[in-house]
Amino acid sequence: MKARNAILNAALALFAASVANAADTSTMACCAKAVSLAATNLTERSLFQTASKWTTDAGKQLTLGDLRGKPQVVAMFLARCQYACPIIVNDMKRIEALLTAEQRARVGFTLVSFDTQRDTVEALAAYRRTHDLPAGLWTLLRGRADDVLELAELLGVRYKQDSTGQFSHSNIITVLNADGEVVHQQIGLNQDINATVRTIAKLVAK
Repeated sequence: MKARNAILNAALALFAASVANAADTSTMACCAKAVSLAATNLTERSLFQTASKWTTDAGKQLTLGDLRGKPQVVAMFLARCQYACPIIVNDMKRIEALLTAEQRARVGFTLVSFDTQRDTVEALAAYRRTHDLPAGLWTLLRGRADDVLELAELLGVRYKQDSTGQFSHSNIITVLNADGEVVHQQIGLNQDINATVRTIAKLVAK
């Protein structure tokens, strides 16, 4: 629990002022497992030290640590969403389009579903096809409810499912460095993406 709290505090401290309205960690009550920092050379700020298990739209099992080595542009979404989520994905595609081919080769784009019941492997695979998300560049993930809750908390994202099965949620795009540390967040829909693109360019130039 101490390791989990260290990740959370470090990840959210960078953006506490800007995401104060989007994140209310007092309502979150998940318990996280963490891998050994000494074994991985990860800092306490790294989201990659969580041991949660995820499944891709191809049915592959992985941990967040498997994304290590490339900066990641991360957002949480649901495939059935007809309003905010398509805009979030479009904003991420706008970011992708402004990167050079060399930069794109050194970065990853990751979408994680809130909808643990309906966003099956097959649903995510269909979403990839519908939205033309290249397999070598984009990762689509589903996970258990408590792991989704944990990741949302670490990213400062709030979400809630109502009685009809619909979700309300924060709209945040997060940039992680190659070691899984939060370095930038873009909050809201149809925002200016230039600061996000500059952040990614700096990360991949190192």
